[in-house]
Amino acid sequence: MRAQAKIFVALFSGINVGGNRIVKMADLRSFFEELGFGDVASYVQSGNVVFRSAKGDAATLAKQMEAAFEKKWGFHSRIMVRDLGWFERLVAENPYPEVAGEPTKLHAYVLERPPTADEVARLAEKCTGPERFEIRGDVLYLHAPEGLGKSVFANLIPRTLKVPATARNWRTVLMLLAMAGRNGGA
Repeated sequence: MRAQAKIFVALFSGINVGGNRIVKMADLRSFFEELGFGDVASYVQSGNVVFRSAKGDAATLAKQMEAAFEKKWGFHSRIMVRDLGWFERLVAENPYPEVAGEPTKLHAYVLERPPTADEVARLAEKCTGPERFEIRGDVLYLHAPEGLGKSVFANLIPRTLKVPATARNWRTVLMLLAMAGRNGGA
């Protein structure tokens, strides 16, 4: 009996940013297919890939992909892999539903692990502007009313929290959930 294939989303960090570490999405999709994944689809240039895999959990798949990616492209990219159920919870648990209609002002940071109470307290001390955030498990939700580009606090998150993360705006989160949902229903 074959294992049931699960739907996953891979979120890459640090590719195609500011004209550096360029990876074409067609090449990235081919890379996933070469690794044996099915129903591969990408969204925008920042490295978001929806795929199907019959073997491995999210953590195992991320390690496998990171090693293969570095070998192929010659540089490291942290890859966060999450399954469809995780994405469904991410959207359902949004603590700021009133700003979900302004998707460029609401962001989800996918964290490698849930931060400690001390790490969260350090970050809360730095949140002195118009932004507000909430952490639920391995997700940091950020409402940046003036947008991420103008947010001083957003720039402080990585070095203050010290938990590896990659951020996506709410429009991207919703699109990836829709893509994964369609893929899961296939």
